Amino acid sequence: MPDPRQIPIICGPTASGKTSLALRLAQQLPIEIVSADSRQVVKYLNIGTAKPTEEEQRTVAFHLLDLIEPGERYSAFRFIEDANTAIEGILSRGHLPVVVGGTGLYLRALTEGVVEIDASDMAIREHLEREMAEVGPEAMHERLKEIDPIEASRVHANNKVRVIRALEIFYMTGKAKTQLTATGTHRKSDYSYKTYCIVPQREVLYDAIDSRVDKMIAMGLFAETEQLIQRGWKEKIRLANIIGYNEILDFLDAKISLSEAVSLIKQNSRRYAKRQMTWFRHQTKATLYADVDSALKDLQCRPS
Repeated sequence: MPDPRQIPIICGPTASGKTSLALRLAQQLPIEIVSADSRQVVKYLNIGTAKPTEEEQRTVAFHLLDLIEPGERYSAFRFIEDANTAIEGILSRGHLPVVVGGTGLYLRALTEGVVEIDASDMAIREHLEREMAEVGPEAMHERLKEIDPIEASRVHANNKVRVIRALEIFYMTGKAKTQLTATGTHRKSDYSYKTYCIVPQREVLYDAIDSRVDKMIAMGLFAETEQLIQRGWKEKIRLANIIGYNEILDFLDAKISLSEAVSLIKQNSRRYAKRQMTWFRHQTKATLYADVDSALKDLQCRPS
């Protein structure tokens, strides 16, 4: 059984088998799952986010699903708050919390903490995003070097989300993110963690992604998207910016063909997974596994 002093995190790129591993673990241990997936917090978008099915949710309790409307922002700070609340409840029931997900921003916030600011100014964020589009990531990274050279050394210029976030923090508080972190004005989780990361061989993962996309389409991904449009949520779906739905919207708008939409969903999913794998392989505190079976074996052998 996993060490009760360290909450297990099961992570990895999309379609790597994270949920499958957690469900197999649930057959042997009294676990509850805390989702760390930025797509699965969004309501109504179920098939395209590979949200656990109703049957799977009857098998084991899932937390942090369906928290926000499409297009609504969900911050890493809020994730820590929600995760802590869920974990506290799970422990009070005598169960083992297991964090499962592939959103690096959430996992980093959970294990390392996140700078705490009172609120986010959407005008600042939108201005920075426009600048990023206009001048490019290198120029924005150079600006971050001037403001916060330590943070800039930790963040690659192509990591647009983190560059914008660090600049946003400075423009909102007048202080560099590094300075705020050093003075303790950042939020940390109340718990410690042990990370089990599934990173399959690229060819294996890409085949799994293609199969998953085919399965999503067979399950009714197009019909789900059309139903959401009928409810008047087309623009909200666009704002959610989730792979699968964007491509289908382009097809329904006659911008691309059906075959192009399916091909793009697979291609964009593979690109997303490639970025995830790069991120996970650089997490020095994570133990990497090539498949679900080896990760499950190690989870079972953790001291109790």
